[in-house]
This record gives sequence, C-alpha cells and structure tokens, in this order.
Amino acid sequence: MEVGYITQYIDVAQLVLYLFWLFFVLLVLYLNKESRREGFPLRFHENDRGAPSTEYKTPAPKAYELLNGETVLLPSGKTDDHRELNATPLAPWPGAPLVPNGDPMIDGLGAAAWAERSDHPDMTTEGEPRIVPLSTLPADEFFIAKMSRDPHGMDVRAVDGVVVGQVTDLMVDRMEMLARYYQVTLNSGKKILLPMMYFTIRRAAVAPTEGILSQRLVDSRPKEFRVVSLNSEQFEHVPLCANDSVVTLLEEDKIQAYFGGAHVYGSPQRTESFI
Repeated sequence: MEVGYITQYIDVAQLVLYLFWLFFVLLVLYLNKESRREGFPLRFHENDRGAPSTEYKTPAPKAYELLNGETVLLPSGKTDDHRELNATPLAPWPGAPLVPNGDPMIDGLGAAAWAERSDHPDMTTEGEPRIVPLSTLPADEFFIAKMSRDPHGMDVRAVDGVVVGQVTDLMVDRMEMLARYYQVTLNSGKKILLPMMYFTIRRAAVAPTEGILSQRLVDSRPKEFRVVSLNSEQFEHVPLCANDSVVTLLEEDKIQAYFGGAHVYGSPQRTESFI
C-alpha cells in the first residue's frame, strides 16, 4: 500500500476534500444565518394571509459595539422599520403592486425608499463628524483646486427651467477628500443639500446679446447647476437637516432617496412605461 492510503479505497486526499466540502457547507449556512440579523423577522402586509413565519430563521442576539461607544443588540426582536405604509395594494393577493396614497417621494416608497438609519452623523476614526461644510475646515488643508471652478454663487436650475437658488457652501467628506453635497440656499431662504451625483454643470442657455461682435463670439455664458430630477416646486420639499453644520446618516438616506426617487415619481409621465 502506497504512502497516504488509509484503506484500499480511501486516502488522505479524499478525506481532506470531504472535510473542505463539509467546511464550505457549514460556512454557507453560517453566513446565511448571520445575514438575518437585520430585517428579520420579516414584516408581511396585512393582506398576505398564510405568509410563512421567519422567526425561527433569526440567529441568537449578539451585542455590537459601535465607534461612537453605543452598544446595539441584533437582532433586537423588533421590526426595523416603524413607518406606516401609505399605499394600497392594487389587488387582494399577496405580493400585489402597491399604489401610493400620497406623495411617494415624501412617504419613502418604491424608488424613493429610505431606511431608518441612525440619526447621528457618520464619524471619522478620530471621533469627529465626517461630512462637514468646507467653510468650517482649515483653509490650508481643505480648499478648491486652482484649476477647478469655484461653485460658490452658481445658480441651480430645476428641470422646468426655473432658477431655484444658489450654491452657498460645499459639504466635504474629509475622509475621502471630496465634496459629497452642495449646500443650496433656495429663493425661499431654505438651505438644502444637493447630492453630487444628481446634477450637471452646464452653461446658461441664453447667449449674450449685448457688446461688440468679437465679445459675443466668445462663449461667456456663466455656468450653472442643472437638476433634471426635480421641478422648482419639489425643491421646497427636499428633506432638511436639523443642523446646517452636519448631516446625519438618516438625513443622508432621506435626501438621496428624494432626489433618486424623483427620476420615477417626479412627474406623471415618468411613472408610465415607454411602450
């Protein structure tokens, strides 16, 4: 019998392979169980009669110590989302599409859904707020590059062509060294945050009509922020921050969901199919 053989039909390589398979199966089962610490047990709609129970699938509670010193027990035994669903099922059977009763962008439905995250700002490893206004940071460490255009004072134009306000500050992520949001002061005086991925910078649509021909041949139109998801009226309902100097995780989720959901719910035409 050669080296490595245990019996005539079993050798060490076989045992190692079988142990690896067993380990891999147990690992998948463990990860699948651990993935149910948040969001379980599932909350079914009242019309979903006969929905299966998911309580037996939840793992045992485990304590997690957060960076801010807070201790969280997961699963907590409570439903994560405590909001009332402001929508009506289109049909009586389980899984039927939901029709919003009000404004889905405000109620957080569908494409505008947001999670009930912690109402505290994201923190750096030093325990300071991660996203803060550029005006509050040291000018010798955080500044706008010389080759970049300073957005301060630029107009913000909605999809209906109305200028709704001006950019007054930048909310900088000092861990990633980039601007996450642009603080916009609306014509009404409200201060909102405009996420960096929901606008484009373009020149004003109106060309200059005054001056000599050589001056008018040069494209001197000022640049502006253009937002294609919201109209001028919807800007007034953008979720606000409780403190202008910081933005919490919950506020971030609401703002992102509002601008993102507007691509679907911003107008009646967007909610319909192309065909």
